[in-house]
Amino acid sequence: MVKHDEKVTTGSGGRLRIARSRGALGGLAVLLLGIWGALIPFVGPYFDFAYTPDEAWVWTSARGWLEVLPGVVAIVGGLLMLMSRNRLVASFGGWLSVAAGVWFVIGPFLADLLRLGDVGEPVATSDLKRALLQLSFFYGLGALILFFAASSLGRLSVLSTRDIAFAERTRDVEQRRVVEERVPADGTYTAPGRPYPSDVRHRPV
Repeated sequence: MVKHDEKVTTGSGGRLRIARSRGALGGLAVLLLGIWGALIPFVGPYFDFAYTPDEAWVWTSARGWLEVLPGVVAIVGGLLMLMSRNRLVASFGGWLSVAAGVWFVIGPFLADLLRLGDVGEPVATSDLKRALLQLSFFYGLGALILFFAASSLGRLSVLSTRDIAFAERTRDVEQRRVVEERVPADGTYTAPGRPYPSDVRHRPV
């Protein structure tokens, strides 16, 4: 997409540097969805929005494997996408989020086969609420996490002009810091093997 790779003289390190805003939106969305997925089975009963057993803060094997585990993985993935300035680390967070989303979707179907426990039944008196519970706890939640994670991975896979400019700015800042560390306040240059002669007198022209 961008043909300005030759401008980045920092090698692969420059190409790996990204602004935090690169995966911020997707990371924040995945983080919030992960928190929802991990906590809703325990707090849902407070407002009559739950699967059986419809009691708050009751731990079951199925809740641990099918809701808490993918929720925590999504939280970690979202944080990595949200906070990291390294393309590989942020992409790893994206793939963690993809795995969490997939597990939210397919986990309930595999619970009996893998002996992960009883998923329970939606506590609902109408088909509409039953469908809403299924979407909010598993299938719709997983699909949303997949959407935001895939969108972020697409953004992270592209080397844009903005990324190149960010890498160049970061390189310039690092170079200035190195020069400032090597040049003391008295103006004498102390680079190893390259002493700056302090007794040089300039002849008038």
